[in-house]
Amino acid sequence: MDNRRILSAISLLLFTVACQAVDDTTPLYWNTNALDTLNRALDLQEFNKGRAKNVIVFLGDGMGIPTVTAARILKGQLQGNPGEETILSWETLPHVALSKTYNTDQQVPDSAGTATAFFCGVKSYAGAIGVDGTGTRADCQSSLNTGVTSVLEEAHEAGKSTGIVTTARLTHATPASTYAHVPERNWENDSDLSQEEKDMGCRDIASHFIGHPYIKVAMGGGRAEFLRKTDVDPEYNETMGGRLDRNLVDEWLSEHSTDSAYVWNQEQFDEVDPETTEFLLGLFESSHMQYEAERADDGAGEPSIAEMTEKAIRILQKGEQGFFLLVEGGRIDHGHHGNYAFKALHDVVAFDKAVQKGIDMTNSSETLIVVTADHGHAVAFAGYPARGSDILGAPEVGADSMPYTSMGYLNGPGGEYTGLSYEATGTRRNLTDVETNSVEFQNEALVPRGSETHGGEDVPIYAGGPYAHLFTGVHEQNYIAHVIRYSACLGEGRQSCTDPIDPPPPCGGIDMIKPLWTLLVTSLALLRLFG
Repeated sequence: MDNRRILSAISLLLFTVACQAVDDTTPLYWNTNALDTLNRALDLQEFNKGRAKNVIVFLGDGMGIPTVTAARILKGQLQGNPGEETILSWETLPHVALSKTYNTDQQVPDSAGTATAFFCGVKSYAGAIGVDGTGTRADCQSSLNTGVTSVLEEAHEAGKSTGIVTTARLTHATPASTYAHVPERNWENDSDLSQEEKDMGCRDIASHFIGHPYIKVAMGGGRAEFLRKTDVDPEYNETMGGRLDRNLVDEWLSEHSTDSAYVWNQEQFDEVDPETTEFLLGLFESSHMQYEAERADDGAGEPSIAEMTEKAIRILQKGEQGFFLLVEGGRIDHGHHGNYAFKALHDVVAFDKAVQKGIDMTNSSETLIVVTADHGHAVAFAGYPARGSDILGAPEVGADSMPYTSMGYLNGPGGEYTGLSYEATGTRRNLTDVETNSVEFQNEALVPRGSETHGGEDVPIYAGGPYAHLFTGVHEQNYIAHVIRYSACLGEGRQSCTDPIDPPPPCGGIDMIKPLWTLLVTSLALLRLFG
């Protein structure tokens, strides 16, 4: 063990003692903290340049930086701590960068165009699922032959096992972009397309999924997109399917007749043995899965995102060539759209546990883990609350002598309450006797809208494993797919396994200037001496 590692171990011990003392007002606490971070950074000078056998992309839908910070505090407060000092699971990954999220046609993006960017390697228009930007949204004819291959599809071509876990519908924008190629994200089942579009050759997203029978694990919501309008939903005992043509669950079962399982509730999920199961389809809700804050109230029961992640990895890691897995915390986004900060942040905390599962169950020497978001939201975490204040509370008072929440929105449904309050009382809502840290509380918003909008700010990328160091600085969002391809040797572009380890500098290149200059100076000196 070299001196730096010894020093790092000593500093970590001192930091632990300082943490146990919980005296963060002393220089010892902060100096020890910084020294430990410095030593760990110095230990990262040797980058992991091995080939990525496995790739896991954890996508927090709508998880911009304000959401990350607020969820970090909530996680700590749920553990009985002030919260600000807490570390989220992905914050232990060694490499961090920023991603520019705009679509080719929108300054503030939607989740389809962003998912196409980070899974397929090219930016596209809002609404685009796995197609390039040369077509037009919802225009079947213009989108024909514009499909772009995703890293999941390339992973399969490379012999890897593939899987998808999401808390949204399995046919929703983010997961759909790993397997579907359509110009409209809302074409989730065949009833969403006109007959003319079908005749041209366009298909719905659920049909695209069934056309990828090699996907070994797929879990999320969205049963209605797979069932016919005449099919009775197994959980709600009424006809809730959306399809006109056929029952895709039955088709999946006939395609995977052995060593497979289709499940739709917690009990069935728990009975799945990863050691004997090769293919798993889980559709736990007719639409999206429950918010984490409401999951315990689901009648049939449904697994957490961490439970799904663990089972998916256990099934996929049996493959000798490795695996590719997408894990999406999809309902973070939906919580924000409704101005429900409580629901959004609790879903981030659940997502944190899923990421920790991924870190714990894999080896960083052979597994590239990328944690990122597709976009942010119009949410702010502001004011001057005291250290340890309830992140979902209303700890401060405005100039109108009424309390306001630390979490607020620029726009959304909460703005309608604000408008009604101004009409009735001439001022905003009085939250004095309101329990703001509750699942049904809708946070304040400035501009009334039926649904809160996305935010256009850059979002973070956290990464660890082979070639994770290539995430550094500010990147276009489509760059993420290219790092995955390079690290895991996927597709036809540049790959780590075909690159020379230390390519020689080109003759006459910039690297040759210094030695040539040295040779010239030496030659002139010799000429003067002996000439």
